[in-house]
Amino acid sequence: MFKRLLIGNLEIKYPIVQGGMAVGISLDGLASAVANAGGIGVIGTAGIGFFSELKNYKEASIDGLKKIIRKAKEKSNGVIGVNIMVALTNYGDMVKTAIDENIDIIFSGAGLPLNLPSFLNNKKKTKLVPIVSSLKAAQIIVKRWLSKYNYLPDAFVLEGPLAGGHLGYKDNELFLEKNNLENNIPKLKDFLDNLEHNYGKKIPLIAGGGLYSKDDVERILSLGADAVQIGTRFIATEECDANIKFKEVIINAKDEDIAIIKSPVGLPGRAIRNEFIEAVDKGEKKPYECKYHCIKTCDFKTAPYCIAKALYNAAIGNINEGFVFTGNAVSKINEIQKVEDIIKELFES
Repeated sequence: MFKRLLIGNLEIKYPIVQGGMAVGISLDGLASAVANAGGIGVIGTAGIGFFSELKNYKEASIDGLKKIIRKAKEKSNGVIGVNIMVALTNYGDMVKTAIDENIDIIFSGAGLPLNLPSFLNNKKKTKLVPIVSSLKAAQIIVKRWLSKYNYLPDAFVLEGPLAGGHLGYKDNELFLEKNNLENNIPKLKDFLDNLEHNYGKKIPLIAGGGLYSKDDVERILSLGADAVQIGTRFIATEECDANIKFKEVIINAKDEDIAIIKSPVGLPGRAIRNEFIEAVDKGEKKPYECKYHCIKTCDFKTAPYCIAKALYNAAIGNINEGFVFTGNAVSKINEIQKVEDIIKELFES
């Protein structure tokens, strides 16, 4: 029997968080469906300005985020979160907007969210959950948050090297055994247990990266995690916000199609190889004008392509004008399902 996930005063029926997949993959449709099915639905916020009618990047991002959060809340009374990358150039504005919209949880990674509590301004509703890839990163965040804000994280997401999208590892670290999710769960769990003992606050551990099946869920929970994070599997659902062509790439992908790419934002990423990626590998540049400078670490003057535009193109169905990020278990996905059926399969079958 699976325990319910408790994050502060939030009680979630099933211990599962849907990965926040940005640039049009997890918007109000997918996030609300996961929340309605008893998990935590998460809106990916990077590139959300593409889904606003406003032209100014900063204004469009805030407008898009407000609209998507409100739509998700209209569709669900469940727990809704947002994923806001530290690397966003408008990180502070996005965090403030989410808090003002009374979002339940902010998940924040792609860098260390060292100043995240500073945006709360005594508002207690929104929970703050860093995404990390190691115990060391968690320790740095806790030390800073305690000393500067007297605040402990409300939970942690530990993301392993088999996850999709941008990965918190250097290229030569991805396949080292010491970085496996299974090796790091017990280490981080011990740290969080000690914090609970010393400060009296329960900090749940959510772990993800390449998870697919009920066996995967049971294995991760047996190692000490309080919940799992699953992203890629929720792409192949009726409720996912991506275009059907994007979903078809997921259900047709094989293990040999997976590629580790060098992203313009300076991190490795796991994606499905296609014409676009092969052209970039050959040294071809995709001409573009940077209208956004949306990621702090993107060297847009020398980057071979605009990753925001590439991901947006793929999300709306122009697959070969972009590409599809994926977790390592993508070859196991071969049909489009309903969100509710996936969650029942993972926790009730």
